[in-house]
Amino acid sequence: MRFYDSKHQRDSIKILPGEYHVTSDDIILMTVLGSCVAVCLRDPVLKIGGMNHFMLPKDGPTSVATDAAGRYGTHAMELLINGMLKAGASRNRLQAKLFGGGAVLGGMNGMGVGRNNIDFARAFLAAERIEVLAADLGGNSGRKIMFFPCTGRVLVKTLRPADSRESVEHEALYQSRLRQTPLRGEVELFD
Repeated sequence: MRFYDSKHQRDSIKILPGEYHVTSDDIILMTVLGSCVAVCLRDPVLKIGGMNHFMLPKDGPTSVATDAAGRYGTHAMELLINGMLKAGASRNRLQAKLFGGGAVLGGMNGMGVGRNNIDFARAFLAAERIEVLAADLGGNSGRKIMFFPCTGRVLVKTLRPADSRESVEHEALYQSRLRQTPLRGEVELFD
């Protein structure tokens, strides 16, 4: 969803669960996170940046590529990376910042969902040899993230539980859809 942010005097795009966006425009990519994770990628030379917002569809240990749950995260990360490369970014210059993974979904084994999302994102980026410059992960609160792709700057606002309600509702709906919709096709990873 694109809108004008009058405080920062530029266009902004809100990234919802399951979405991603890549740009070289001087805009803001923003999202609100609970247990989901957002990965902000950037090529600092070409000033191309992107953000995704994803959640694994189950609680419990997840392999990066071998089980069905890991395939959702892998798909989200591949969409973001491939979008960056298609926009002209160089894979060997990609830098990441990670956010989210809070224990905000009640009744879902406390930190389990958020912890799995964090572990997955870190393992995926390590396997892809993408440097992580910064992270604000875990805890018991939601976060509002504003990423400025041209500069790499990120603003993080920790949300009070009442302010996290919207992200929790979006994430619960997203998780329900993930559990009900099988991932079609096989994923083959290559170098």
